[in-house]
Amino acid sequence: MRVILWLFFLIVGIYALNRYKYRILNGVLAYDLLRKLVVRVSMRMPYLREKILPQVLGRSIL
Repeated sequence: MRVILWLFFLIVGIYALNRYKYRILNGVLAYDLLRKLVVRVSMRMPYLREKILPQVLGRSIL
């Protein structure tokens, strides 16, 4: 019974996170410290630096 209840709450939680992901993200990024932390951590990821950053800045990689 505990496993079924645990799975139920897990599925409901995943559904809620998926449905309200942008609202949650906007709420988290409203705090300056968290926004700076997210940017700092994301810039350490090579994929984001190489693929997304040039698109954001309008530059091409040569």
